[in-house]
Amino acid sequence: MKTSIATVSLSGSLTTKLAAIAAAGFDGIEIFEQDFLASDFAPEEVGRMVRDHGLEITLFQPFRDFEGLPEPHRSRAFARAERKFELMNQLGTDLMLVCSTVHPEAIGGIDRMAQDFRDLGDLAARHGVRVGFEALCWGRLVNDHRDAWEVVRRADHPRVGLILDSFHTLARRIDPASIRAIPGDRIFFVQLADAPAIDMDLLYWSRHFRNMPGEGDLDVAGFMRAVSATGYDGPLSLEIFNDQFRAGLPRLVAQDGHRSLIALMDGIRRAGPLAVPDLPDFPPPQPVDRVEFIEFATSTAEAPSLEALLASAGFVQSGQHVSKPVTLWRQGGTNLLVNTDPSGFAHTSYLTHGTTVAEVGLLVADARAAFARARALLAQPHRQEAPTGQLAIPAIRGVGGSVLRFLDSASDLADIWSVDFSADPAPAGAGITGIDHIGQTMAYDEMLSWTLFYTSILDGQKAPMIDVVDPDGLVRSQAIDLGGLRVTLNGAEARHTLAGRFIEDSFGASVQHVAFACADIFATAAALADLGFAPLRIGANYYQDVQARFGLEGGLVARMQAANVMYDEDAQGQFFQLYSEPRADGFFFEIVQRQGGYAGYGAPNAPFRIAAQKRAARPSGMPRR
Repeated sequence: MKTSIATVSLSGSLTTKLAAIAAAGFDGIEIFEQDFLASDFAPEEVGRMVRDHGLEITLFQPFRDFEGLPEPHRSRAFARAERKFELMNQLGTDLMLVCSTVHPEAIGGIDRMAQDFRDLGDLAARHGVRVGFEALCWGRLVNDHRDAWEVVRRADHPRVGLILDSFHTLARRIDPASIRAIPGDRIFFVQLADAPAIDMDLLYWSRHFRNMPGEGDLDVAGFMRAVSATGYDGPLSLEIFNDQFRAGLPRLVAQDGHRSLIALMDGIRRAGPLAVPDLPDFPPPQPVDRVEFIEFATSTAEAPSLEALLASAGFVQSGQHVSKPVTLWRQGGTNLLVNTDPSGFAHTSYLTHGTTVAEVGLLVADARAAFARARALLAQPHRQEAPTGQLAIPAIRGVGGSVLRFLDSASDLADIWSVDFSADPAPAGAGITGIDHIGQTMAYDEMLSWTLFYTSILDGQKAPMIDVVDPDGLVRSQAIDLGGLRVTLNGAEARHTLAGRFIEDSFGASVQHVAFACADIFATAAALADLGFAPLRIGANYYQDVQARFGLEGGLVARMQAANVMYDEDAQGQFFQLYSEPRADGFFFEIVQRQGGYAGYGAPNAPFRIAAQKRAARPSGMPRR
């Protein structure tokens, strides 16, 4: 599988883009003409630079407004094309993209356009190059790949082929199955892009909101299955116009792009029966069985404050690591670790972020297979030597700088609590039974990257993105369900939102809250009150409104208000939420009870919860410690 990406997809100079693309593992680039013109390098120099990075120029683009022109426009178009062919010879590439015209003087007619391309093919042959015709979804005469293919078919020239772009097909809701009838050898190039489902002008949508396959809502997999069925074996290339990507770090955008192509084609081959050439063999994605542990990094000075919070939430110190200053806190099958090691990764995390969630341990069916897949999907391994006699737990660096560890029940990794710890059985505590979800906070422009990371490495589904109203701005939120791991991603744009302040105050720490599950929210709330747990105070106005909205019985609402419990429901079931007061650093706990098939996260309650948290938080500017 030969992978490529258009230089227009990344920010920076041409040299910066080439370095990022090569480092991400791509085989080639589409060189966007503007990137070449904006550089101060001669064409031969650019060609050498590309090859020195181990890349090839898979496509030169775009050539606009060619077909269907009357004279003198037609002659000028052929003169322009010849100059571009000479430039391509100097660059060292043999394929040029011709996108369907939007020229106001262009004249319709399939045969007229086919003759134009037949003549262009003759000109291309004299320069040893090829041309590919792409239907822009906003094209004036051709805006459908089926029409573009008919032009190419009638042109009947070996130097003229079709270029397919998933966005242009899917944005017009054209059935990609129509691609299956096109001979694979007549498809010269395939470009891929996803996008969120937005009802807007096609040109504006395309120029600002494209994203990597798997990050949006378009059926890019269905498109690629149709392409694969033709026997096409050429490059798969990303052409991504996205304002955030073009302002982001080129190396991270390029890495996401390569990861998206690997994940896409892995999904195609696993759906069968189509073959995916040259894709290495690696394990399929696995769902998470459960969160086995969460580890906090802190210091000996700050540990008492964190441990007091854990104790008030019903956790009991139940063990100690055999060789490191890591204590185990347990309750009802939930394991939390407090690491005060003055060296190693945990200490680095503490120095960077303050007290923070540094590691999350995930129980899967096969830990080593999960690690192998993560590595194939370009995740960075986290290596820390395990002392003799202790477990070497496979681990990767997660998004946001944290670590994900993989454990299973079928290998020696099942013995973590007897080998690496001196541990007592978990007490019942206050009724907490496990971890319901983890809330991670990041800058909004990183959200797509985090979503792709989770959904490509693990087996799960993402929910639609929603807006959460903070009194000081909007926060975008997206939930990902990975089986026994639910993650809510909260992207902050405004720095004064609760999420924005957390990012700023913790220098980019990702986990802002941990939500625990319980079977009886009111029994748990009563037990927590006896332990000194400080709940987030929810105002009376909320309870008057929630009773009216849902028609709840007055006695239930009174119990909820007395315990500061919030409520939501949908057609599948009910949901109860109880929050701790936020720590000075913005971190907080949540306790939830799900009834029936409720699968949400209480999103309608978020504005009221955030307002309450802001009332309870320290004044802006007050030192953390």
